[in-house]
Amino acid sequence: MAKPYPYFVSLNEAISLCQETQIKLNSEIIPISESINRIVSTDIRAMVNDPGFDNSAMDGFAVIHSDTTSPPSKLSIIGSLMAGSSDNHKLSSGQAIRIMTGAPIPQGADSIIPIEACTVNGDEVILNQPSKPHFIRKLGENFAKGQIIFSPGEVMSPEKIALCAAAGVAKISVFKKLRIAVISTGDELKSLDQKLEHGQIYESNSYGLAALVSIYGHDATRFPNVVDDLDTLRNTLNKAAENHDCIITSGGVSMGDKDFVRILMEQEGEIKFWRVKMRPGSPPIFGSWNKVPIFGLPGNPVSSHVVFRAIVGKWLTSLTNSADINNRQINAILAEDIKTQEGFTTFRRVELFVEGDVTFARLKGHQGSGNIAGIAMSDGLTIIEPDEMGNKGDVCKIILL
Repeated sequence: MAKPYPYFVSLNEAISLCQETQIKLNSEIIPISESINRIVSTDIRAMVNDPGFDNSAMDGFAVIHSDTTSPPSKLSIIGSLMAGSSDNHKLSSGQAIRIMTGAPIPQGADSIIPIEACTVNGDEVILNQPSKPHFIRKLGENFAKGQIIFSPGEVMSPEKIALCAAAGVAKISVFKKLRIAVISTGDELKSLDQKLEHGQIYESNSYGLAALVSIYGHDATRFPNVVDDLDTLRNTLNKAAENHDCIITSGGVSMGDKDFVRILMEQEGEIKFWRVKMRPGSPPIFGSWNKVPIFGLPGNPVSSHVVFRAIVGKWLTSLTNSADINNRQINAILAEDIKTQEGFTTFRRVELFVEGDVTFARLKGHQGSGNIAGIAMSDGLTIIEPDEMGNKGDVCKIILL
């Protein structure tokens, strides 16, 4: 007999129940060149000051500001400094040194005048305006040696990788990637190398779900399609649980006689909840199989995608206390009424457009949960909360796709 479990929970309850199941992720040291989308596991500290010395922010002349307060000012040019120069120039009143962007500030100089504000005449320069003290980049003004530049949970981006390099950090500690098994179920599914017969469709969910796993910084293993057979499904789940940290299935979670993921979980697995008050995507199941967390997602491709973004992604980020950078949201004004269901969170595919300085959202294509083209060609998904009506003119949160 199946054990009792929460049934038809709210989206927030589903997220909370998932997050009660945690996996401890180990760390590994990797080169920063391999760290895109990886999640920082320990503090990253700068190895150097940035800048490492006072340097010029402009091409121009290094001067003493008090010499330039009553333009035009005529100064003697005593030398030049290029970026990377180690020359030890010393500046006195009445003198100027030609300087390039990034070159170290010579001793005695306290400001820069850009080249376009100067007239050069042989070994003299006429300054046509006062010099600029703030055109000097000061030692350590960006960050100091030993300063924490990133903390655990930060997701590495191209900009963060560049900052690590500027800080002299060649390797960082990141959380090891989870190994996630992705399994699609259904007699009607065929792989892309097979010819379709009447009543059959190409299996697509595992491709989309594996890609979602990847952008969340983890590794997905796509299993061959599983037919609607209890023994075959059991064997596949057992195999997946042997060497994976998590299992994601699609299909077989509704109320039919051949929804074998649900049936098998009821008979032999552990269920934390089944069914969620969300549209689309209400049938998901969550629990564990052989002590491995398992998310049973709906078979309709839009539903599986939405459930991953709404629930699975939040669970993955909770494991590393990281921001959900793949769930960026904006506010938009609904340009039309959107059908909702009382008590349910509503995710509808929309396109965005701007009139004046206001962003609007309108439905994109038909909203059937089997229409993957609709979500692939949309700009975002609405998040209409259970107590909201989705009326034209309402402000609505939009997940950007």
